Amino acid sequence: MMRALAYAKVNLSLHVAAAAGPRHPVSGLFQSIAWADRLSLETAEEDVIAGEDGRPVIAGADNLAWRAAVAVRDLAETERAMALTLDKQIPAAAGLGGGSADAAAALALAGSLYGVGPHAQSTLAASLGSDVPFCLAGGLAHVSGTGEVVEPLDPAGGYALALVVPPVEVSTAAVYAVWDRLDGPVGPPTGGNDLPPSLRGLGPLRNDLYPAAVAVAPEIDEWRAEMESRWGRPVILTGSGPTLFAFFVDEAEAIAALEAAPVGARALHAAEPVGRGWEFVDGH
Repeated sequence: MMRALAYAKVNLSLHVAAAAGPRHPVSGLFQSIAWADRLSLETAEEDVIAGEDGRPVIAGADNLAWRAAVAVRDLAETERAMALTLDKQIPAAAGLGGGSADAAAALALAGSLYGVGPHAQSTLAASLGSDVPFCLAGGLAHVSGTGEVVEPLDPAGGYALALVVPPVEVSTAAVYAVWDRLDGPVGPPTGGNDLPPSLRGLGPLRNDLYPAAVAVAPEIDEWRAEMESRWGRPVILTGSGPTLFAFFVDEAEAIAALEAAPVGARALHAAEPVGRGWEFVDGH
């Protein structure tokens, strides 16, 4: 059995352009963070996907990680059955790329199992979803196109994030549709001394989906305002939301900030940046 960690991502910045096709072109800074799902993959008597300790997971072709593993197997032209187990820790529908991270780790696991190399995995990643190519590469990167162009950047550490997932779920498609109806607004900028020193040369940061996300779910703006009041610093939306985050000096400071977070969040997490989108564990 092979195991891997699949790391969540945050959009430190996300600039959006009008769609010329089914997807909107984007340009932004993406960062992998220490908030991870765990995947296990092995050969089996028959195909099966399951949650760790029997917890429910999305089944079959509706699960992006399973689709990724099957795509690798098809490319390898084999019919060997496999069992995929998911231990989900990254909240779903939160703007953290959990499904895409799982797909990236599944590409790597299945690639190792079936003898499909990194170049072929990267080609498959672009066909699975806009965040999968970044999650396969991970670290800090400038992402453009419709997510398929990933340009790695030197690590920018020396900070931690306090992340809060408000108790709402937001459809990415709905947010983009509202962004179109609002004629492509831009998000509020965060720059200068409000950023960690390692990121100041990359700022100001902004998320163009923020105006549309709060139009879809006004609670996001209420949570952001309350968090900014309690923490005394800017709070940023990742992706289409609803997850909000702020920068702190280190993980201890971020954990202390979460103790003062508003009550009722769907999830709270303190995380430092990591240099990979996934990694093998247990000696692999």
